[in-house]
Formats: sequence, structure tokens, C-alpha cells
Amino acid sequence: MKNAITFDIEDYFQVSAFSEHMARNDWDKMPSRVGANTRKVLDFLSEAGQSGTFFVLGWVAKNHPKLVREIAERGHEIACHSLEHRRVFQMTRDEFFEDTRNAKHALEDAGGQPVGGYRAPSFSITQDSLWAFDVLAELGFTYDSSIFPVRHPNYGMPNAPRGPFLIETKCGTLVEFPMMTVEFGGRRSPLGGGAYFRILPYWYTRWGIGYINKTEGRPACVYLHPWELDSEQPRINAGLAARARHYMGLRGTESKFRRLLRDFEFQSLGSVIEEIRIEASLPRCDSLSFAVRS
Repeated sequence: MKNAITFDIEDYFQVSAFSEHMARNDWDKMPSRVGANTRKVLDFLSEAGQSGTFFVLGWVAKNHPKLVREIAERGHEIACHSLEHRRVFQMTRDEFFEDTRNAKHALEDAGGQPVGGYRAPSFSITQDSLWAFDVLAELGFTYDSSIFPVRHPNYGMPNAPRGPFLIETKCGTLVEFPMMTVEFGGRRSPLGGGAYFRILPYWYTRWGIGYINKTEGRPACVYLHPWELDSEQPRINAGLAARARHYMGLRGTESKFRRLLRDFEFQSLGSVIEEIRIEASLPRCDSLSFAVRS
């Protein structure tokens, strides 16, 4: 079974953990490392003969258009990760519309391919911003990968399905592919991406993907940020919690990532969704309650 591997393309100083310590006006003053780190990821994928989906900031497309074109030319899918990494639930519907439309146009101009996938910064489509699905469908997106079906202080929809499902909106149907979790005794545990990949032992990620593939009979979705392979990145002067969240496990991530590419077969999230839609009927969900309908 081929799983999906995805990358959120943003620079190390643009993450939500540092948003209170790094003003948007200061981004242009920071030494950028997104190009070198993303190309490192591209090289590892090429060595392994694997392809993936790159959820890219519109800001990156505007400031590094050649990088986005290179991602596309090396056989990967370009998807949207917002314009400037603003959390969805902190925007109005109109602000989200403009942010996402501008990002989509920038990515399509730079990458030379249609953009059909979206992932919200910090999984910030929550119960407080369900209107975002209507906006995504209105703008022509075909799938979303923003829901983390867990209980978390900063994000999450604990009642959402754990596997792929369809969301009916006023403007059409979206496929939702949630972040990877395992569930035992009614309790869900996140794994397979970001800090969970960096901090948890690799055997747990490998076991989790295998469990979802073999026991639950469906593909998993892994997510990483190129800055997570960069243990030498400049340190941001932020609070202890923010620094711990961002820097823990950086030194071991590259070796874990390379093991992951050896242990599993991956392809783009768009390709995985295409195969699922052909092979299986997905549950349909009410976007207001996430109560699965037959």
C-alpha cells in the first residue's frame, strides 16, 4: 500500500510557535533557509524514488518562485498552505477568502500546475471556522488536509472521523484527509508528523503506519516541515514552551526521515485520494456537526 507523504513549506521563523515573537514585518530581515532545506527534502525523495505533496505558503511562491517551479518539475504535487501562515480561526470569512485566493494564484503562477489541495496553518480549521470548507470549495479546491481528529489545546476536532471522508458544502464536495492517529479504548493518539515524528521513537511511527495499513486497511498520511531537517537553523528568542515545541528532536529527524523512505512507499496525497475515490465509497459528513451520514 502506498501512503501519502506531505511537506508544509515554510521558513523556520514563520511557524505559529514564534508568531508572538516574530512580527510579519521582520520576515524579510531574517536569513532564509527554506530553499536549501526544501531542496534537501527533494534530493532525499529523488534518491528513494518517491514523490509527495508540498503544501507551500503563498509567501514562499512570491519570494522564491523558482523553488516552487523546481518542486513541480521534479514530479511533486503543489498544494496550498495559506498566504502568510495566519491561523484560519483568527480570520474572518472574507479575510480567509482573500488570503487563500491570493495564495492559490501565486502558487499556480510559480508552479505552472493547478492547485487542488489545501492545508491550514497549525490545523486551524476547527469547530470555530467550519465556514472555511465553503470557501475552499468556492475557490475550486478538491481536497483538504487540515483536520487533526484529536483533542488538543491549540487545534483539533476530536469528533471528526479518523479516516478520509467527504464534506458536503454549499459550493460542492471536498475530500477531507485527516492527520494520522491511532485509537484504542476510545482514546486517540496522534503520530506521523511534526513534533510527534521528531520526539517519539521511530519504531512507534513505523508501527503506527503499518497498523493503519494492515489492520485498518487504508493509507496513512505523514507530514513534515523542511526546517525539521535543519538542526543548525538560527535560534529564535522565544518562550520556553515555544522553543521546546520547535527545537526538540531536530538532530534526529533527518535519519528518521531517510528510514521512513526506505521502510514505506509514498506518493502524493492527491494521488492517494484519487485511488481511494476509485476503489472505495467514502463516508459523507455534515460539515456543521461531522456526524457521519449513511
